[in-house]
Amino acid sequence: MAEEAHDVTGREIEIATEMGSTFGELAVPEGSAGVVLFAHGSGSGRHSPRNNFVAGILREAGLATFLMDLLTEEEERVDMRTREFRFDIDLLGERLRLATDRLAEDEEAGGLKIGYFGSSTGAAAAIVGAAGRDDIHAIVSHGGRPDLAREALEQFAAPILLIVGANDRQVLQMNRDAMERMGAPAELKIVEGAGHLFEEPGTLEQVGDLAAAWFNKHFDV
Repeated sequence: MAEEAHDVTGREIEIATEMGSTFGELAVPEGSAGVVLFAHGSGSGRHSPRNNFVAGILREAGLATFLMDLLTEEEERVDMRTREFRFDIDLLGERLRLATDRLAEDEEAGGLKIGYFGSSTGAAAAIVGAAGRDDIHAIVSHGGRPDLAREALEQFAAPILLIVGANDRQVLQMNRDAMERMGAPAELKIVEGAGHLFEEPGTLEQVGDLAAAWFNKHFDV
C-alpha cells in the first residue's frame, strides 16, 4: 500500500496570478484525508530534491501533496539576477493563498483538508498564507525562518511544528524567539546531528516522518 502511494501519478495544475501563471503538481493517494502544499525556500521551486523527497514520505503515509512554484517563470528569471522576490514574504504568502483557493475548486483535492509545509523562507510564507484563515489545519516548518513572518506570527491559528537541526544554532534561536510570539499551538523538534540543509545521513527521513505524523494527527481531528 505504501509503495503504491509513493508512486501515485501527479497532475499539473495552473494557478493564475496578477503577474502570470504559476504551476504545481498534485498527487493524491487513494483515501487521503488531506493535502500538503509545499512552500519552497529561497531560490527554489517545485523540483527541489529535498522537498520532493519529503513529499514522497508524506505520500507513503497516505497524504496528498502539492509541490508548486511560488514565482512565475519571468519572476524566477529576474530573481536569479536580483534575488528581489525570494524574500518578498507577503508575495509568497499570497501565492500560497491563491494555490489553496485553486485546490479548493479542484475535483480531486477540493474535499481534502489543507496543510502547509514550509522550508527556509517558505516557512514564513506558510505562516503569512495561513494568517486569518480557518481552513488551514496544520503547518510544518523545516529549517525555517518563521521570524520573517513578522506580525503574522500572531494572526494564524493552525498548529505548527518547527523542525530544526541541532547544529543550526542561529536558526534554532530564531525559531525559539518566534515561538514566543505565536498565538497558535506550537511544538519544536530538534533533529540531532543535522545542519541547516539536513544533508546528514538519515536526517531528512526524520523530517519526513515527523511531518507525516503531524499532518495525519491534525487532519484526523
